[in-house]
Amino acid sequence: MTTRLFYIILLLFAGTMAFAQSQDTILLNLQDVIAMAREKSIASKQASTTKKTKYWEYQTFRSNYKPQLLLSGIMPGYNKTFTEVQQPDGTILFQSIHNNNSSLDLSFSQSISGTGGTVFGTTQLQRFEDYDRNNKLYNGVPFGIGYKQPLWQFNALKWDKKIEPLKYRESNQAYIESMERIAIIACGYFFDLLVAQVNLQVAETNLANTQKIQVITNEKLTLGKISKNEILQLQLEELKSQKAVGIARRDMEIARLNLRSYTGLKSAVQIALSMPNATINMKAQADRVLSEAFANRSDAIAFVRRMAEARRDVSKAKGDNGLNAALTAQLGFSKSAPTIPKVYQSPQDQQEVRLTFTIPILDWGRSKSRTKTAEANLEFTSYSVEQDKQVFIQEIFTQVTLFDMMQEQLVFTARADSIASEKYQIASERYVLGNLSITDLSIAFQEKDQAKRDYIAALRDFWGAYYQLRYLSLYDFEKGEKIYYK
Repeated sequence: MTTRLFYIILLLFAGTMAFAQSQDTILLNLQDVIAMAREKSIASKQASTTKKTKYWEYQTFRSNYKPQLLLSGIMPGYNKTFTEVQQPDGTILFQSIHNNNSSLDLSFSQSISGTGGTVFGTTQLQRFEDYDRNNKLYNGVPFGIGYKQPLWQFNALKWDKKIEPLKYRESNQAYIESMERIAIIACGYFFDLLVAQVNLQVAETNLANTQKIQVITNEKLTLGKISKNEILQLQLEELKSQKAVGIARRDMEIARLNLRSYTGLKSAVQIALSMPNATINMKAQADRVLSEAFANRSDAIAFVRRMAEARRDVSKAKGDNGLNAALTAQLGFSKSAPTIPKVYQSPQDQQEVRLTFTIPILDWGRSKSRTKTAEANLEFTSYSVEQDKQVFIQEIFTQVTLFDMMQEQLVFTARADSIASEKYQIASERYVLGNLSITDLSIAFQEKDQAKRDYIAALRDFWGAYYQLRYLSLYDFEKGEKIYYK
C-alpha cells in the first residue's frame, strides 16, 4: 500500500512538472516571430520614433505657409538715469531722465509662396509717461497693412513646396521599409534557432540510434559475427554523436537568446519553433515587381527629390548673385493723443513706400563661379541618379530570379531529404541483418544529416528571398495589395 501511494505521488508530481514546463514553453511559427519583432523590437520603436520626427518636421514646414499672429511689447519700459545731450555749442550736458515708455504690437503675416513676398498687418499702441514733467502721451497705429516683395531673389518657399512633400512621402515609405527590414532580420534569427533546433533533434536521434545499434553489435561480437574494429568504429560514432548533442545544445541556447533579445520576449519563456511551409501562394513577375517598386520605394521618391534639390541649388546660386532688392508698401492710420480714446478718433493717414537695393559693382566672378558650380552639381546628380536607377532595376530583376530559383531548389532538397532518410532506414535494417558494413552505415548516416541540413538551408533561402522581395517592392503579392503600417 505504501509503495503504491509512493508511485501515485511520483506520477502526480511528474505530471505537474510536465504541465509547468509546457506553460513556460511557447510554440512559434515564422509569422509569429516576425509579428513580435515588428511590435516589440528596439528597431521597430526606433523606426516609429523616426516616423514621428519626420511628421512633426513636415508640420513645421506646413506652418510656414499659414498666417502667423504675433503679440510683442515692452511692459514696463521704466527708465531712471542720466544721459548725455549735446548742446548747440557742441558741449555735453547730462540730462536727468525718469520715464516709462511701454508699447504693444499685434501683428499678422502671410507668406505668398508663388512670389516669395509677405503680406503683413499691424495694430500698435505706445504709452509714454514723463515723471519729471508729469506728462503722459499716447501714440498708436489703429490699423496698418502692407506688402513686402523681394526682387530678383531666390524664392525658398516655392522650392520648399516642391521638395518637402517629397521628403515627407520618402520618410513614410522609409518607415514601411524599416518594418520590412525587421521582418528580414527576424527571419534570419528564426532560422538560426530553427537550424539549431533541428540539429539538436538530429543529434539526439543519431545518438539514440547509435546506442541501439551498439547493443545489437555487442551481441554480434559475442557471437563472433563481427570484428573488434567495427565495435571501435561504432564507439567512435557514439562519441561523435555525444559531442554533436553538446554542440547543438550550446548553439540552440545562443540562437534562442538572440531571437528572444531581438523580438523582446521575456527571458523566462522557452521557445520552440514550428517548421514553416515550403510553398507560398503567389506569383511575382519582374515587370510587376518593378512597377510596384517605383511606385512605393523611398529610393524611387528620392530620385525625384535629389533632382529637385539640385535644380533648387542652381536657382539659389542664380538668385544669390549679389543683387538684392526689396519693395515695401504700407498703408494705414496713426495718431498721437493724451488719452487712449483720442488715439482712435479721426486718425491720420499713414503711407510708406520703400525700395531698398544692393548692387555689387565688383565681385571678381564670385556669383558666376557659384552658379557654374551648382550647374555642374546638377549634371553630376543627374548621372548619379541614372546610375542608381539602373542598380535599382537590376536588383529587382535579380531578386525575382533568385526567388524563382529558391522555389525550385526547395523542391529538389525536399526530395533529397526524403530519399536520404529512407536510404538511412534501409541501411540500418541491413546492418542489423548483417548485410552492410559499419562504413556504409556511417556514410548513409552522414548523407541523411547533410540532406536534412540542406533542406533547412534551402527553406531559409526561400523565405529570405520572399521577404527580400517584399522589401524591394513594398507590395504583398499574396494578398495583392500595397504594404502599409499605421
